[in-house]
Amino acid sequence: MALIVLRIVFILVAAGVGITVIRVDTFRSALQENPWPAFVGVMMLALSVIGIDIFVKNKRYDTISGVYFGLLVGLSLTYILGLITQVWFPADNPGAVTAHRALQLVVGMVLCYSCISLVLQTKDDFRFIIPYVEFAKEVKGPKPYVLDTSIVIDGRIADVVETGFFDNVLIMPRFVLAELQGIADSSDKLKRSRGRRGLDILNRLRNNDQVDLKIHDRETPDMEGQPVDMKLVLLAKLLEGKIVTGDYNLNKVAKLHNVEVINLNEIANALKPVFLPGEHLSVRIVKKGEEDSQGVGYLDDGTMIVVEGGRDHINSQVRILVTSVLQTSAGRMIFGRYEANEGGTSGGGQKTHATA
Repeated sequence: MALIVLRIVFILVAAGVGITVIRVDTFRSALQENPWPAFVGVMMLALSVIGIDIFVKNKRYDTISGVYFGLLVGLSLTYILGLITQVWFPADNPGAVTAHRALQLVVGMVLCYSCISLVLQTKDDFRFIIPYVEFAKEVKGPKPYVLDTSIVIDGRIADVVETGFFDNVLIMPRFVLAELQGIADSSDKLKRSRGRRGLDILNRLRNNDQVDLKIHDRETPDMEGQPVDMKLVLLAKLLEGKIVTGDYNLNKVAKLHNVEVINLNEIANALKPVFLPGEHLSVRIVKKGEEDSQGVGYLDDGTMIVVEGGRDHINSQVRILVTSVLQTSAGRMIFGRYEANEGGTSGGGQKTHATA
């Protein structure tokens, strides 16, 4: 509604400007007492501006504000230089005045272009906020999430982001993308498949309108010669963001440098269902355990279950009694005791102690 009102007001203002133009004697004489084409031209220009505004929907705030700021600086410098050079062109000499104006136009054109180009090329370093011109490093607002190679290849980040759980800006550093491309071009078939999977995940994130993914091109001087993991840590500190990873070693290095880390493996473990000793559950025994009587099964989320008395029931769906739960850095393990086949009778008399 606000845009509709703005556009109506703009058309009315354009009509007023058009009427003012055709009432100027200079224009009336130039148009041979038929000024209406000028009025129509002004209105067509106004409608063209509105049409461009409607059809160009994806306007980047940082680009538009960068153009405005660069134009403002360019015009200010042109004005200042014009005042300085005015003493070289006597005001009583019409030719000198004309030459001075021509020089100002040329200088203004060059300075405006140079300033706008400089701002647009460095907009990843600074953001310009209107009406207050505030210089802020990189991303303003919620902390950005810096992605590493392992988490992109893993693929789960795309599923998590699409749920809306992460709504922060995702940063893909150029050096991580280069490493991913190197893996995708590897002569090793497995590495090549993993690299291509990572590139597919990035394209999936980039094509999702609900995901704000940005490629970060710049490297600071202290990143030169550093390994990728260290570059990620330095970049996260620069952006005041968090690293999203599944790499245990990167997790440790980041914490040593006081950089926050989001580990998807820890999130996945935290979301797994909790079973307490004494509860019953159903599981399919798929292989033998390390001890003579043990069988091993897995839940749908990959949680390993060691079943005492389950070796004789491989490839069977059984009912077990949970005896203990072990949480490790690699994940969660559940220990239980076989009670019965699904729909069968109790096995009874089994030991309650299970070992890994």
